[in-house]
Amino acid sequence: MDLIDTILFDWDGTLVDSAQLSFEAFRNALCDLGIAVEFEVYERIYSPNWYGMYQALQLPKGKWPEADNLWIRHYGRGTSSLVQGGRLVLEELGQRGYGLGIVTSGSRLRVKREINALGLAETFRIVVCNEDVTNKKPHPEGLEKAMERLDKLPEVCCYVGDSPEDIEMGKRANIRTIGIPGGYPSSKRLPTTNPDFCFESITRLLDICRGAPQVAPSNA
Repeated sequence: MDLIDTILFDWDGTLVDSAQLSFEAFRNALCDLGIAVEFEVYERIYSPNWYGMYQALQLPKGKWPEADNLWIRHYGRGTSSLVQGGRLVLEELGQRGYGLGIVTSGSRLRVKREINALGLAETFRIVVCNEDVTNKKPHPEGLEKAMERLDKLPEVCCYVGDSPEDIEMGKRANIRTIGIPGGYPSSKRLPTTNPDFCFESITRLLDICRGAPQVAPSNA
């Protein structure tokens, strides 16, 4: 079985419990632009690629950058926290010698700010954000860029995410995938995407990563 020595994570919903804060920021941002968004609509149109959501809400394309900036402003008024067990998992994986990284659709300014606020500045060897790629999830560009910068082959990497787009991106990058449902609407469809593993809690990662750095598919 191929050795896995590098674990790449999605950020929002996977490591950071940001779902409610994200929805409130989205709703307030669109309200500022004259569009009311109830949770039922948000849930129905949700995608990690918010440009698709803007399009579904018929927000003129010229206003998309303003919507992004408004979202960041509203989101910044709240405080995000790691998902339950997240800090323990990151610390133990680091102690076991795994290289850890982030590949996210989030903006660099916001994600870096949260990483620093959570005391994780030294935890991740690579952080790939929205501004670092041309193609959004589920295109594999973000993962490919992370592997290139780390000088890693797909065979030694895996990707942990909470959305179907995360799993598709991992598969398109030819790396192993681990699904862990979070608070975002798309997580409900995660098991149907057939990740190599699908766990209910991030702490289950430790069950397959306690020995030497190696992740082997199973019926977990």
